[in-house]
Amino acid sequence: MKISRFPRVGSAVMVGALALSLAACGQNPGEDEPTGAGSESAMDLSGELNGGGASSQESAMEAWRAGFQSQYPDVTVNYDPTGSGGGRENFISGAFAFAGSDAALDEDEMADAEAQCGEGGVIEYPAYISPVAVAFNLEGVDTLNMSSETIAKIFNGDIEKWDDKAIADDNPDAELPDTDITVVHRSDDSGTTENFQEYLHTVVPDVWTYEPEGIWPVDGQESAQGTSGVVSAAQAGEGTITYADASQIADLGTVAVGVGDEFVEYSPEAAAAVVEGSDRVEGTGDHVFAYDLKRDIPGTYPIVLVSYHLACATYEDAATADLVKGFYTYILSEEGQSAAADSAGSAPLPTSLTEQFLPSVEAITAG
Repeated sequence: MKISRFPRVGSAVMVGALALSLAACGQNPGEDEPTGAGSESAMDLSGELNGGGASSQESAMEAWRAGFQSQYPDVTVNYDPTGSGGGRENFISGAFAFAGSDAALDEDEMADAEAQCGEGGVIEYPAYISPVAVAFNLEGVDTLNMSSETIAKIFNGDIEKWDDKAIADDNPDAELPDTDITVVHRSDDSGTTENFQEYLHTVVPDVWTYEPEGIWPVDGQESAQGTSGVVSAAQAGEGTITYADASQIADLGTVAVGVGDEFVEYSPEAAAAVVEGSDRVEGTGDHVFAYDLKRDIPGTYPIVLVSYHLACATYEDAATADLVKGFYTYILSEEGQSAAADSAGSAPLPTSLTEQFLPSVEAITAG
């Protein structure tokens, strides 16, 4: 196989308590205000907005909050990175006015969310696209080639040593030690876990026989809470391997994934190309933009995380409606997407997609 490389966008790893308010940056609130933020001006938009969910969005969300709050100094946006499952649950219960999720709502969740949102239903769109890196900690080794079958066998426990023939054959120049492989997976209900399993189940269903879900299905392996948790655990042990949003893998080694006759290294551009080549799920609501991802497009990075944002089309409280509308409009703006790319290394959404999502966001109202 040959290696296909997309240029990587630099990323900064930002961790911390996102539920804390960011300080305003001192920008004149009348300048560069986001469009579509409702009838109120920047000086009138104020209050506290509470959301949470996917921990994969931590770096991007911090950048979005900073940019939005610099334009609206009287607004505080709180985001609790409780995980995708927690985000969906709290959105459905009404505890969060908005949520991030690395998996689209399933049929039952959508029904419950629509009941909570009431008239107008649910708004769901991808706001954050990033590769899910297969990352490892192996002294002296920075990158490895692996086929999808090899990845699946490692994570289901069939390949237990780093010098296994399946790994060695695709990496003839690597010095692979006779070290045990320690798999580290998410302990929480995670959209990243579901995306990773969906990739494996779609590409090598005979090897990865588990049905994709947010809970890790293999017993007896090491686990940790959240994206930062699995990365920290992998960094702490020699011979570890995990899966995590590529923006947060720090100094871990990474896997170039086999796609056809190529090995493709992760990059935001290679991940975005998957979404661009995929189809919107049919039979959903007018404001629901969920995608059926294609994992076998040549030259693309197939383990892609598409992180969704959830909102109601109608809120009981007018102030909440204006805040959600303003914040989500900023996120979809060129400035918002650039801020996420700069801080998290994510792929900016193509204009062809943001133009589809914005009318739904701009339709958010109170009633």
